[in-house]
Amino acid sequence: MKSFKLLLPAFLVPALLTTVTLLSGCSQEPQPAAPAAQQLQPIDVATVVTADVVDWSNFTTRLQAPHAVELRPRINGVIESIEFIEGSRVNKGDLLIKLDPRPFAAEVNRLSAQRDAAAAALKQAELEEKRSSSLRKNKAISAEAADARVFLAQQRRAEVASVEAALEAARLNLEFTEIRSPLDGVTSNAFIKPGNTVSANSSVLTNLVSTDQLHAFFDIDERTWNAQFADVTAATKLAVYLQLTGETGYSHQGVLDFIDNRVDFNTGTLRVRATFSADSHQLRPGSFARVRIAPHQKTSSILVPESAIGTDLKNRFVLTVNNENTLEYRIVTLGARFGDLRVIKTGLSDADRIAVNGPARVGPGMPVQPREVTIDTSALENAPAQTRLHTTTGSHALAAAE
Repeated sequence: MKSFKLLLPAFLVPALLTTVTLLSGCSQEPQPAAPAAQQLQPIDVATVVTADVVDWSNFTTRLQAPHAVELRPRINGVIESIEFIEGSRVNKGDLLIKLDPRPFAAEVNRLSAQRDAAAAALKQAELEEKRSSSLRKNKAISAEAADARVFLAQQRRAEVASVEAALEAARLNLEFTEIRSPLDGVTSNAFIKPGNTVSANSSVLTNLVSTDQLHAFFDIDERTWNAQFADVTAATKLAVYLQLTGETGYSHQGVLDFIDNRVDFNTGTLRVRATFSADSHQLRPGSFARVRIAPHQKTSSILVPESAIGTDLKNRFVLTVNNENTLEYRIVTLGARFGDLRVIKTGLSDADRIAVNGPARVGPGMPVQPREVTIDTSALENAPAQTRLHTTTGSHALAAAE
């Protein structure tokens, strides 16, 4: 068999080689490009604050005066004069109101004269009784006549005693025309003016309240009491702080000095009482107030900024940052608030690092680029002494006065 050789012109060889090269390139798969480096979300990260804070329980109340009196006359009479300045402080025994004393003075004079007459009659009866004794010895008088003189003397003594009692009552009525303060306190206005007739034990002339001390009664549910105050007694003198309406702080301090002897089975609460000194005269009976108390023991608590706390359909949560700088979802239970900080009761430990700004731009499972920051603790530093004790953030410590 003969073989044939294909002879191409020299000018076609380069073109043919180019075509073969292109066809070979089309038959190979394309190589993937090298991936770009992942850009991580930068976020502020901080270690939680650990602090010994007071676990306050807050209640509302109205102040009451330990002693309050509706001043009423003890006798019927006509008001002669008002002797006190309305709304002023008075001392026990100060003259407040005078009734017209003339009818009562006249009664005293009448009974005094009646007493003198009864005393004269008694003296005569006693002389006759004494004389009848000697006459009876001499048989100059019958026994019946002697006994009659004895009984008459006894009757005259009874008459004198009766007049003396009536005279004492009249003197008391005359004394009652001067109505005096029964306590140290503050008066209201005079409800009845001079010239008006008042009725004994009926007409209210004014009222007085003692203001050196004030009471605040409030009810604590038995769960809170048993959990925090079970060891407290009236003798413990547990501190109680009070805030009036319009005030910003709890500047009034008192003590818990009364605990009721039973839990109200209708409400499940225990009634207690705090007593406050009212030397500054800022506290007034009837004022609405808020009170706060705390157990003696202080608890070490974890605090985070409010901005770190997120809310989903049913939980409060905080995003923590693990060792791989990945965000984790932690359900937390919230406690008291101190400025921009919030106590976390459960869900975090004192070594946890958290996303300070919460889930605003990030979510669980995301890797992040942490920017280490420090939580602002000025809210604890500036809090009143009764709200905190000692605060630590990492190696930083804040000493707070008790």
